[in-house]
Amino acid sequence: MRLVAYIRVSSDGQLDAFGPDTQKDAIRAWAKEHRHQVVHWCTEAVSGKTDHLDRPGFNCAVEEIKAKRADGLVVLHPDRLARQLHIQEAALAYVWKLGATVFAVSGGEIKQDDPDDPMRTFIRQVLGAVAEYERSMVEKRMRDGRKTKAATGKKAVGQYAYGTRAVGKGRDRDAGPDDGEQAAVRRIVDLRGEGRSYREVAAVLDAEGLRPRRAASWSAMSVRNVAVRAGV
Repeated sequence: MRLVAYIRVSSDGQLDAFGPDTQKDAIRAWAKEHRHQVVHWCTEAVSGKTDHLDRPGFNCAVEEIKAKRADGLVVLHPDRLARQLHIQEAALAYVWKLGATVFAVSGGEIKQDDPDDPMRTFIRQVLGAVAEYERSMVEKRMRDGRKTKAATGKKAVGQYAYGTRAVGKGRDRDAGPDDGEQAAVRRIVDLRGEGRSYREVAAVLDAEGLRPRRAASWSAMSVRNVAVRAGV
């Protein structure tokens, strides 16, 4: 059967143990074993706060089915369709309405509701509810951990400011100095003390090989951000 594969990952990597490559490898192996052909891949990162059907990745999969380029949809697990059970159920109903078959690598075909077999629907929804509950508990433990960590005065969320990096492990993890970036911070402080503009400071940093964290070169704004945090 021709299948479109739907890959969904959480925008919060800490909540998602199945990255896109892991999902693709599992789907490829499953399709080969069951003699299906994956004709298209639709991938997206979704936040739990925006869990709904109108998503680019899911729409991509639907369009392949509507265009008759695929006869079915395959996901790693049913909860890849959506984090929340009611959205997952709506996704299944929509794909089934298009006349397509839905497969999950973890359990094979997800069969449509049958009025003569209510247990089929019951089991699917119970398993979906359990998955949603487990995910909610993981999120709660993470929130509780962040609150506990923040109460001790340690950094709990967000990225580490330029000049610092993560040090320690678990609850002891906190922001510590990054020697390479600290050299750039000190240079910014010195140059601003000389009355240099942000643009001039950026040019000096680039010329001296002191790089920003991600960009290829410094901008006046990135220099300003570091300077403000450094109090100059």
